[in-house]
Amino acid sequence: MNAKEYLSQALNIDRSINSKLEQVASLHELAIKATTLMSDMPGSPNRNIHKMEDAIVKMVELEDEIYSDIHRLVEIKTDITRLIKRLSNRDQQLILEQRYLCFRPWEQIAVDLDYSIQHTFRIHDIAVKEIAKFLEDES
Repeated sequence: MNAKEYLSQALNIDRSINSKLEQVASLHELAIKATTLMSDMPGSPNRNIHKMEDAIVKMVELEDEIYSDIHRLVEIKTDITRLIKRLSNRDQQLILEQRYLCFRPWEQIAVDLDYSIQHTFRIHDIAVKEIAKFLEDES
């Protein structure tokens, strides 16, 4: 895994967590619909119970995955922070923190630092090369 992939791990986990949260919300809505259908229907009370149970089981499984992913995200962000703090240049630190820990878009980072996007990319590239050296030294 190269330095950029290493730094991007947090963003990938964060996206996965957000996707799972959306799935949980969708399953929650499905469980509510199944419950509503059960209580409003004068027919067999057991007809929709399995749909509701399946939705609840899947919600619990996804929530367990989310908690595990959050724990992993915290660990990875801690490792990334440790690496970024080793950089001697404060601008490099800020750009990497904004991009890989705060998940800000390039344009916003450039505006915040009052740099052109090209200059932001140059500083980023130099910083990533330094991080790659740190990772090489650690392995």
